[in-house]
Amino acid sequence: MKNIAKDVYQIPLFPRNSINCYLIEDVLIDAGIRSSTNTILKAIKNKTVNKHALTHAHADHQGSTKVICETLKIPLLCSEPEKEFAENGNVTSEYPNPNHLISQFQKNFWAGKGNPVSETLKEGDQIGGFIVIETPGHSRGHLSFFREKDGVLIVGDAMVNMNLLTTKVGLHEPPNLFTTDKETNRKSILKLASLKPKILCFGHGPVLFNKGEFEKFIQKSNIS
Repeated sequence: MKNIAKDVYQIPLFPRNSINCYLIEDVLIDAGIRSSTNTILKAIKNKTVNKHALTHAHADHQGSTKVICETLKIPLLCSEPEKEFAENGNVTSEYPNPNHLISQFQKNFWAGKGNPVSETLKEGDQIGGFIVIETPGHSRGHLSFFREKDGVLIVGDAMVNMNLLTTKVGLHEPPNLFTTDKETNRKSILKLASLKPKILCFGHGPVLFNKGEFEKFIQKSNIS
């Protein structure tokens, strides 16, 4: 577990930061894949964790959710559009091509069982000292989390900071295979850029201490 900023910790779940979850104050954000449970529980064993929130209910973010919530006896939170998938565990049904070989692999080997959602989150809510930012596109109800005082942004999968095939570090839009609406996601990226984040924490890829890379990425990608 890596301390990124005050009360913010990155928990890398795969080599090269290819899947991450985060602890913000007493809230666990995301939960990797089904086999991530022991890694997460070991990382947070000396921390106080009172809630678990999802950026979105894809298989590589909710995989250990049910076991984590039951083990720690903590509530699950997500957006209203993600609630259905978080609760029924049918986490690949929203993919543009749910029958794709990779989608089916995730469904069979990465996804965890559904878990009841205790509370839904919306734009402007506060959790773990962060403000909830609605960033749909990658999924219908995707959320990001922002702390204004030091510019820490939990991006989720609105963007990724690596090529998911080669694992080479660099900013990218999320893969089309798993993204519900690319154009809506681009609007969400611009929304995040308007916050002028200083530290970006991704679901996939290393944390970025922004020195203009985010702005250059938007310019280079012609996102408008």
